[in-house]
Amino acid sequence: MFRAIAPGQRRRDKLDAVYRFGGGNQIEFSGPEPLGADDLRVLQGLVALAGVEDYSAIIEPIAATGEGNNLRTLLEPRWAANQQRVLVVKSSLHKLAKEIGYANPRDTNTVRRCVERLWKVSVIAQVAGQRSGFRLLANYASDALTDGLFVALNPLLTSAIMGSGRYVRIDMTEVRRLSGSITRLLHQRLCAWVDVGQSRTVQLDTLVAYVFPEEASMATHRKRQSRVRKALDELAELGWSISEHAKGRFTIGRPALSR
Repeated sequence: MFRAIAPGQRRRDKLDAVYRFGGGNQIEFSGPEPLGADDLRVLQGLVALAGVEDYSAIIEPIAATGEGNNLRTLLEPRWAANQQRVLVVKSSLHKLAKEIGYANPRDTNTVRRCVERLWKVSVIAQVAGQRSGFRLLANYASDALTDGLFVALNPLLTSAIMGSGRYVRIDMTEVRRLSGSITRLLHQRLCAWVDVGQSRTVQLDTLVAYVFPEEASMATHRKRQSRVRKALDELAELGWSISEHAKGRFTIGRPALSR
């Protein structure tokens, strides 16, 4: 769903991604703009804040408050999603920017744009025989004067955060230390693929395809390979083990989570 974004690409392209996994399950994502590393970073921060009790609350299928009903409505739940709980993040743009490691957390305009872009994404999920539809998130309030942020996360994210669904464990300390957009995208994908303390073998071109899904000329492809190699170097500086034991073939090891 998240990919490298070239200048002007958000004006030209749209988000249209389908992920299929075991048992005939699949999740479709669609939106008016493609999502990049900046959007990924903000979503990671929202999920992290949702896991902190002081910043989150649960809305049941039948909400007890008007605010809760409004948030569920903005998520546009369909089918089975109407009977599923959702988590709400009650925080601020400043706290979110700080959580994801922005150098100047008071510069919240970029964060606000990412939240709004994520809100435009629609999701259709076919999981465990149930069909659900909803927005990726619902941004109920993003107040420029008070810096307030009030965001509802969709049922799939809620299920993962509460430990009852599929999820990827990501070290936010690592996320805050990442600097390159290619490294951010690669880090997310590798965290989903390599368990903590384990290692796996992968081809360089497979890593390139994770970040740059569309085909390109040989010259462009070589440049992409070079950028991915630099991203692997940055991961190595964070404690990941990166070993190229044959040309274009790597064994990548993930460190234990920091305490």
